[in-house]
Amino acid sequence: MENILDLTAPRSTAEAVFDRLYEEIVNLDLLPGSRMSEAEVARRLGVSRQPVRDAFKRLENLDLLDIRPQRATIIRRFSMPEIENTRFVRLAVEMEVIARACEIWNDTRAKQLDASLTEQKAALDAGETERFHQLDYSFHKLICDLGGHPMAFETISLCKRKVDRLCVLSLTHDHGGAAVLKDHIAIATAIADRSTNDALALTRHHLSRLDDTIAEIHKTHSDYFQ
Repeated sequence: MENILDLTAPRSTAEAVFDRLYEEIVNLDLLPGSRMSEAEVARRLGVSRQPVRDAFKRLENLDLLDIRPQRATIIRRFSMPEIENTRFVRLAVEMEVIARACEIWNDTRAKQLDASLTEQKAALDAGETERFHQLDYSFHKLICDLGGHPMAFETISLCKRKVDRLCVLSLTHDHGGAAVLKDHIAIATAIADRSTNDALALTRHHLSRLDDTIAEIHKTHSDYFQ
């Protein structure tokens, strides 16, 4: 079978397979509860089974796959207790990052964050949902970097990865992208003004936006959940 992976970049076959499957799972091309097999994926991507096995293990470590010996591997369904705990941890870390960023913010940092907002608006206006999702991710990372706590984003990133699929769904309901951008602009303004209380309140509101989406998806797509 023709190899459909882009292996021109300096990365291993296992990394390329992981990136491809991660993208398909997070973008909901592969739905929660769907079955997968090493043999089928290897045939589809034109690779041997070993890099697929390695990629499966990494995806399992991210709670995206359930690998069950002697049974079919499935795309992991959402777990409400895990989602709630993950979001609690993320909120605690991100609120502290925001508070400390407000203490040291200046015009140079504000301009860099404004540039991110400009990119987000351009992606949204162009209807580039996937790119907007990536820029949303980068916006929160940039605040950590500019705020002097880049390593904090490792925890935030891990939390985000566990609910990324829900974030993608949220951008397809009720013009979610526009609401996210509006939040980002307000948060950036509050940080630039070094208004800690406002920035924290806006961040808490921003991170709570997924509540209604989770409730809606849980109601209308109960088969996506454990």
